[in-house]
Amino acid sequence: MAELIPFIMFLAACLVLMAGYPVALSLAGTALLFALVGSVTGHFDTAFLMALPNRLFGTIENTTLIAVPLFIFMGVMLEKSKLSEDLLESMADLFGSFKSGLGISVVLVGALLAASTGIVGATVVTMGLMSLPTMLKRGYSPSQATGVIAATGTLGQIIPPSIALILLGDTLSGAYQQAQLNMGIFTPKIVSIGDLFVGAIIPGLLLVIFYCLYLIIFSRPTVVHSDQRVANSSLSLAMKNLLPPIFLIITVLGSILTGLATPTEAAGVGAFGATALAAIKGQLTIQKLREVAQDTTQVTSMVFLILIGAAIFSLVFRGFGGEEVVEQFFTDLPGGVFGATLLVMIVIFLLGFILDFIEITFVVVPIVGPVLLAMGVDPVWLGVMIAINLQTSFLTPPFGFALFYLRGVAPASVETSDMYRGVIPFIGLQLLLMLMLSVWPQLATWLPNLMYNSL
Repeated sequence: MAELIPFIMFLAACLVLMAGYPVALSLAGTALLFALVGSVTGHFDTAFLMALPNRLFGTIENTTLIAVPLFIFMGVMLEKSKLSEDLLESMADLFGSFKSGLGISVVLVGALLAASTGIVGATVVTMGLMSLPTMLKRGYSPSQATGVIAATGTLGQIIPPSIALILLGDTLSGAYQQAQLNMGIFTPKIVSIGDLFVGAIIPGLLLVIFYCLYLIIFSRPTVVHSDQRVANSSLSLAMKNLLPPIFLIITVLGSILTGLATPTEAAGVGAFGATALAAIKGQLTIQKLREVAQDTTQVTSMVFLILIGAAIFSLVFRGFGGEEVVEQFFTDLPGGVFGATLLVMIVIFLLGFILDFIEITFVVVPIVGPVLLAMGVDPVWLGVMIAINLQTSFLTPPFGFALFYLRGVAPASVETSDMYRGVIPFIGLQLLLMLMLSVWPQLATWLPNLMYNSL
């Protein structure tokens, strides 16, 4: 019975979250309640809680996590400066004369926004407001229009620089070092957020290509904008709107990949660059700066509060011997490393129906990560696989946040069932990419190894 307590605690936390209680308080409250009951029944040693202050202080002094509020600031600033709206309008005019051109322009602009902001909610809302009415007017079905917008918004999960990759990279880094220490390796290798960024580039581009190919093959718009004069006149405007985010992406991501800056330093450059672009466009006012600061503070506070709750949860989970139970369970699984990895991916996919990517990153990954990494799984490959898997959590009903964001801006004529049907093909494309990565792990590991060897 004692071996089942960690699983019961995890299930209880999921039930509390499904009941609608705040994530951070649900994780911390469930863990402390189980710790109290466990101490009374003799199944939990309260000495484990003595490590909690050091854990929380370690979270606060983690310089890597400083990149989170800076990247959030960059994304919110780009959203408030209307840069994304101008880019979408000009790209839609530029590609509007082609079949499926409007849908392709939505995917391409969404990919650029993902690389420059990394915030799913901002991308989905912006794309929904700007492109959904036009797509419906052009004859796209409600399911296909909402599906491509919601799926494109989730590209911010996998295309670097991404908030999800930063959080996942920091979690995996700790799990990788712990796995090596458990194996008796006292000079452990490290995996950095930059490694994860490089590993996600090829899979992210493949996903963009998959989305475009799907639209070319299956979309059937009934109205095609064919005014070539408008397309020609939009070329210069598109380039004018395209160059600023491209320059910002190259500056931020390039400085990380070349080793000129850490992710935190590059995030600072990105925040400054986004502010400069807003000033150049004449959008930098005191009121707008105040709104950006407030939104950044709210999102950052939510992320770090969840991180604190997850730290308490994982500490109590280990106090109940959960790590040893999971390790023994994986070891006894048929199929070895493949069976264990497959089970983890299935569990993460199913949890995506009810949990957000942040909860899964902070709760599930620290539990299963050290075990898989100790079994010999490549940390960069595992991080990219988990990131793509977590991407589906934004699209899977009933709690897919991209669907919530889009539902808030979609017209009443678009049924929620249309959105559910529309995202199914894109979830299938994400799962196809995961299958390709499992067959050809070099898709995630080749570029990091190449850059590491060249340096």
